[in-house]
Amino acid sequence: MAASEWNMKTFMKGASILTISALIVKLLGAVYRVPFQNLVGDKGFYIYQQVYPFIGIFIIWTTYGAAVAISKLLASTQRAEERRAILRLSFVYLGVLSLIAFATLFSGASLIAALMGDAELAPLLRTGAYVLLVMPFLAVFKGTFQSRGEMVPIAVSNVGEQGIRVAIILIGTWAAVQSGASLYETGTVAVWGAVIGQTAGVILLAFWSRKSVRVPAAAIDKRKVIKELTLISLSISASSLILLLYQMADAFTVLNLLKESGVHEDMAMMEKGVYDRGQPLVQLGSLIATTLAMAIVPLIAHHTAKSEGRSAWTFVQLTYRVAIMFGWAAAAGLALLLPQVNVLLFETDEGSFALAVYCIQVFWLSLILPLCAILQGSGSGKVPAILLLFGFGVKIISNVLLIPLYGITGAAVAGNIGFAITAAALLIYFKRRYPEQLAPVRFYGWILLATVAMGGIVELWLTIMKTVTQDAGSRSVAALSAFPAVVVGALVFLVIIMKARILAERDWYLLPFGKRLARVQLLLTKKKR
Repeated sequence: MAASEWNMKTFMKGASILTISALIVKLLGAVYRVPFQNLVGDKGFYIYQQVYPFIGIFIIWTTYGAAVAISKLLASTQRAEERRAILRLSFVYLGVLSLIAFATLFSGASLIAALMGDAELAPLLRTGAYVLLVMPFLAVFKGTFQSRGEMVPIAVSNVGEQGIRVAIILIGTWAAVQSGASLYETGTVAVWGAVIGQTAGVILLAFWSRKSVRVPAAAIDKRKVIKELTLISLSISASSLILLLYQMADAFTVLNLLKESGVHEDMAMMEKGVYDRGQPLVQLGSLIATTLAMAIVPLIAHHTAKSEGRSAWTFVQLTYRVAIMFGWAAAAGLALLLPQVNVLLFETDEGSFALAVYCIQVFWLSLILPLCAILQGSGSGKVPAILLLFGFGVKIISNVLLIPLYGITGAAVAGNIGFAITAAALLIYFKRRYPEQLAPVRFYGWILLATVAMGGIVELWLTIMKTVTQDAGSRSVAALSAFPAVVVGALVFLVIIMKARILAERDWYLLPFGKRLARVQLLLTKKKR
């Protein structure tokens, strides 16, 4: 009994450490893009965003998906000889894939750049290719630590590599701009940040790694191990990869379709850069959903295995309700405040309508990410991956149809269509597996009422600010408009949902800062109860 309690304690502690580190990594990954865009402008931002998906896809697949897959394979056996054989085979397999991907990206950089409509992107792609060479080391190191329940080295490595990457990107970009380098040369410096950051992660993990007793590798079913490693890694990382795949679809279609519809090349690049402003906004807006997917799912896995106490379904319902509640509030809030947020973060209000449409994706992602995590945790990772890929195909087709008609707004609508179809299909599949009610009708009614009230107070504040300020395009005015609106809008939304008690006090306790929110709800509903 004591051993199982200790195991659960260490498991949850490890999950918490990884959740916090992942949150920091995602926050850094979204936030650095704002000063970067301010340094290089919309065209410079377009250049970097065209190349980043090629790097990001391999980073996520190997260091997240493959690492988890390796840890599961290692955990499936207690024999040291078999573990060594699995590690050796995984390293060789990932090494071969990395070399093939490196050679393809490095030698095919000119062709890929031409297909994206900008031949000058080739040097950046070649630089980015080097990051692929360190992926097998990161995957094997992280998988080994995770299989032993040692999450601190992984957390330190994750934060360290991201911190170093962001520092090099921002400092290097500033130095390149000051020296008068071209935007493409500056973009190459930024891409080197990713290469050095990932290499630093390997060094950190190698430093932390302890020497193990040498044992001979046992004979294993190599085909089975490779098959499981591939399928598990792809299904686990599918929901994290989907944002990057959508970005890659935009990289190949937005610029080309804008030029084909008659937009001058330089203007098309600038428009793509404006459109790319939406990516950090969506990343920030979906942080709550990402945190939920990482934090609550271990609880679901634990309670699924238990026969006593709170059932896993309680946590599934909570995940769904909080995802809907905060995902919708974040999407609506961003869309309402987009002109002010656009000026505050990116200096101009260009493309505000397209970006407002883009930010609605926060809501769909807030549903998709936790649902995928829950289904993967219950052993149903294949179907979510297929549905995500289907939505990706819809996104590409919608881009081709809508961008010639509506420009970057069409691309934003296309992203929403792809995500909405995936979210709807996931919900249908989820309901077939778990027919119980996720939330009562009154839940959706109160969410709608709270959103309308939030929107009303925000619009009232923005109208007042327009009448009393003259320089509507300045950052200081945008800050004076946006920050109070966020605070007042969030308070109105929270007060209404708390008064309605659509979440019980015990549910709030499971969320970040939930203890304080539960106390506030108790005060607000004291008379009722």
